[in-house]
Amino acid sequence: MSSAQDPYEETFPALPPHAGRTFATTWWGHAWLRALEGGALDGEQVRQGRRYARTGAVGAVSVRPGGLTAVVRDPDGTAHRTDVLVQEFTEAQWDRLLALAVAESGHIAALLEREVPPELAEDAAAAGVDLLPGIGELDPRCDCGEWDHCPHTAALCYRMARLLDQDPFLLLLLRGRPERDLLIQLEDRSAAGAQPEPDASPGVIGIPAAEVFAGRALLRPLPAPPALPAAPGQPPTLDTAARPDGLDVDAVEFLAQAAASEAHRLLGRALAADGLEQPAPAPPTAEQDAVRLTAEARQFRLRYRLAAASGRDQPTMELAVRAWGFGGAPALAALEDDWSPDRAALARARSALAAAWPDEDAPELRRVRARWTAPGARHQLRLGRDGRWWPLRREGSRWSLAGPSAPDPASALACLEAESEGADGPA
Repeated sequence: MSSAQDPYEETFPALPPHAGRTFATTWWGHAWLRALEGGALDGEQVRQGRRYARTGAVGAVSVRPGGLTAVVRDPDGTAHRTDVLVQEFTEAQWDRLLALAVAESGHIAALLEREVPPELAEDAAAAGVDLLPGIGELDPRCDCGEWDHCPHTAALCYRMARLLDQDPFLLLLLRGRPERDLLIQLEDRSAAGAQPEPDASPGVIGIPAAEVFAGRALLRPLPAPPALPAAPGQPPTLDTAARPDGLDVDAVEFLAQAAASEAHRLLGRALAADGLEQPAPAPPTAEQDAVRLTAEARQFRLRYRLAAASGRDQPTMELAVRAWGFGGAPALAALEDDWSPDRAALARARSALAAAWPDEDAPELRRVRARWTAPGARHQLRLGRDGRWWPLRREGSRWSLAGPSAPDPASALACLEAESEGADGPA
């Protein structure tokens, strides 16, 4: 067995009490516990050790080649130095195990993903190398005086099962090799096995470029992109008994659903035949995104919080949300951006107004900056920076966007007049 001063020793901090029903979720973690439970002579000692492990009685665990060590405390606080020893592999056993791991590329990939392939364990056992300790191979040592497994050594084994679940390389460390040494040896063996055979034509290096370009016709076309899902995915609920303290479940669930909806929208745009040719819009500002999120929120409490967080009162946010529904960020800008057209933009606006109606039918509109207001101050047209016209109506002391933008002022004003006729008769 190796000394406790082995330079490859790894130490893991103590864990809080364990509320789960099981200590192992992987097949190798269960195999470790079978070696404990099947090899202990007194089942009551093992059950008591399981209770110790659940209450957090196991201190920091040190894992080294040949064994593991921890201080385990009784319910009255008495501390016991506890060890569980495991037989290390011989050089010949390591050589057989490494050869088996390199023989299948999937074995190395699984180990790097913190998985132990059952096939590797079975092949190794057939070659006389047992990766996992069998019944009776966990050698307990405790200063409490018990010669077999006591509650302290059993508790340490249960704690070790949780560590093995997270990192099966600890099992190989117990057998004598740390992870970094194993990875170097596996890489060396893989590289040696991948050496190319000598070229039958040493004077020819590579492939002529003409052959490469001639083979383009042999390439298969790319598959068609997948169809757009009918609806965004539904994130999992976080409102469970295990919810972390201080987590705002409503807010996190809402943001997750909003992100899924936005991803679905962007994917639809990317898959559209004409969407691929259009430049991506500029990302929204924080203020614009607050309006977008509020438009998606269904709960009044969330809408109120979003309004407060963005510095808007509730009525102002509702107007912004309505505008967003008519055209996103450009519509919101039409509602809130009070800008002054330059001479060229103003000249184009005047031309559009002059061409919109015959002289005798032209409405009387008073201009202030980029806003044209009808007499009575009930209707208003606003010119966007992109040259489109937006219809607004007055609601009390506020202006509200009344519809989507139009390419000319007559169409925008017709939207307002049709709305007024439908609600109150002719304006």
